[in-house]
Amino acid sequence: MIEALKQKLNDEADKLRYELNVTLPAEIRRAVEMGDLRENSEYKAALERQKFVQARLGQLGERLARLTSIDVTQIATDAVGLGSKVVVLDADTKVKETYHFVFGDALELEDHHVTMASPIGRAMLGKKQGEVVLLRLPARTRKLTIVELVTIHQASEADLEEDLD
Repeated sequence: MIEALKQKLNDEADKLRYELNVTLPAEIRRAVEMGDLRENSEYKAALERQKFVQARLGQLGERLARLTSIDVTQIATDAVGLGSKVVVLDADTKVKETYHFVFGDALELEDHHVTMASPIGRAMLGKKQGEVVLLRLPARTRKLTIVELVTIHQASEADLEEDLD
């Protein structure tokens, strides 16, 4: 999972580097050739895009550095941890919910993705299949039973690719 995420981030960084070093300079050159830069919207748009791309490259670099420092062998093989897929049963509503535990710095969380630092992540961390989790919320306490657990070590490549997209 971590290697696939690193590859995805590296691919995005490569595209952004190409845009920063090839595409945007060409756009800026074209805009400069048009004349008066004070009222040149193409020039201003290219400069703003250049700033955005530089900032995003910085974020990607930081995220890749953090990913590199993760040791997968330290993640539990039989308990909820980073990369786990957990199905829980709510004791009150009898509704099953599925959660995917993702990196804390994930920029865009999808439905049912939770970070390890979130309240539900902290409550479930280290729990095993069959255990009851008490999730304390401001309005009430939820009682959840872990009915299915797939750790990062057990997940298939297809599962991991699905989690990354």
